[in-house]
Amino acid sequence: MTARVFRKRFQARVFAKFAQADSSDTRLKGGTGLGLAICRAIAEQHGGIIGFDTEEGRGTTFHVTLPAI
Repeated sequence: MTARVFRKRFQARVFAKFAQADSSDTRLKGGTGLGLAICRAIAEQHGGIIGFDTEEGRGTTFHVTLPAI
């Protein structure tokens, strides 16, 4: 499997509702583009943050930081 890397032009809107890195009709994976927007909303509602690191050849890693209770 090829590691997924977000192109620079998509990185700014990766957490936006309905954002999809591949919006073509021929993409292999389905989805609505809501998953990461929902994750961000949940993290922020709990006082946390969500982010990602993306690197060619290595893929993308998401990280969530929540405050200690």
